[in-house]
Order: sequence, then structure tokens, then C-alpha cells
Amino acid sequence: MAAPAPVQRQLLTSAKPKPAQVATAPQPGPVAQPPSADELLSGARRYAQLEARLDRQQRAYAKIPREKFITARTREYKYAAYMEAWRRKVEAVGKLNYPAEARNEGLSGSLLLTVRISPDGSLVDTTLRRSSGHPVLDRAAQDIVRWAAPYAPFPPDIRAEADMLVITRTWQFLDGRALAGE
Repeated sequence: MAAPAPVQRQLLTSAKPKPAQVATAPQPGPVAQPPSADELLSGARRYAQLEARLDRQQRAYAKIPREKFITARTREYKYAAYMEAWRRKVEAVGKLNYPAEARNEGLSGSLLLTVRISPDGSLVDTTLRRSSGHPVLDRAAQDIVRWAAPYAPFPPDIRAEADMLVITRTWQFLDGRALAGE
């Protein structure tokens, strides 16, 4: 039989232990100096300037009128009722002041007109959105809206929500005799 091979042994420990490495606390850096009086005043000035600018922006935003846009399709009662009263008044004035030139020439056509009304019922402006194709009818519609003013002041429930009503309607001049809103 063959003799077993000699087993080599490894030394797993040593007589002299290695020193353990211990994490050291970070060395403190330079201590921050408190801000100087000039730096504090400069920061306070910048803060006051920003605050003043924000205040100006808020006041400017508050001055922008709250506009409520209404059309023939508006169904909310308070706005629909106001617009219906407005429409009746404009049509009544329109029937009394139908342009003679349009009547004599038998002109007809429809136009789209936007009207802005302030809370006291005064007319702010009118804008022709789509022409009838007849300048006389376009001018007549704007004149009729101006002649019918002032309108009723806004009721409290509308006034609580809007600073301006913007009404867009289609107006029809029919057979050279009648003005009707759609």
C-alpha cells in the first residue's frame, strides 16, 4: 500500500494581531460666520421688493373683470333670463328703427354680434364677429344695440359672479322688415 500524502497545514492565526481600523469622526470644517448687518439688510431689501411686486401683481389681477360669456344656448336660468329680457328689448328697438335703406332694397341677412354689458346695465362695446354681407345691416345691428342701452342692471346673483356679461348672438334681418335674434 502506498503511504498517504503528507497533509499540509495552513496557519489560520498569527501570533501578532493586526490593529483594527476604526472609522474616525470627520474633522469639523470652518465654522460658518453669522451674516453681517449689511448682508441682513440686503436680504431684507430683496424680500421687501419681492413682496411689493407680488402685492402689485395681486392688485392688478383683482382689477381684471370677471366676464361671463353667454349665448343662445346658455341654460343657466339667471343668465338665460337676463339675456331673454335683453333680446326682447333689442328686438323692440330694432323693429322701431329698422334701417330704411334695408327696407327699401329688401335686404336680408344674418350676422354674429358680441355685446359686452357692465353691471349697471351700460353698454361697454359691440364687436361684429361675422358680417351679414351688407354693411348697412351690420351697422344697423350695432346701432340698434347702442340705442337700446342702457339695459337692466345685473341682479345680485349675477353680480356676485360676474363683472361683465359678454353676449354673443346671431341676428337676422328678415325680408327687409324685421329683426330677430337666434
